[in-house]
Amino acid sequence: MKLKPLDDRVVIKPLEAQDKTAGGIFLPDTAKEKPQIGKVVWMGPGKVQDDGKRAAMSVKKNDEVIYPKYMGNDIEIDGQKYVILRESDLLGIVEK
Repeated sequence: MKLKPLDDRVVIKPLEAQDKTAGGIFLPDTAKEKPQIGKVVWMGPGKVQDDGKRAAMSVKKNDEVIYPKYMGNDIEIDGQKYVILRESDLLGIVEK
């Protein structure tokens, strides 16, 4: 199934949480933190401005982005977990 977000909304697939700490200690599922980095999967066409034109999106498909821990709506499609949030809620793009 595909999802088409509206306006300036972005659908993100969270990257997997760390299984072990930097010191090599393995973490159980209950101790893992909610991921804050994900990959843009789908995005809307952009927000409609006052003049009727759409603003261009600053992110594109496959960008890795940082987003707030408890922001957005968690959904599940075809067994995969995704987060939907507005482009303005994104904190930054990870450049490699």
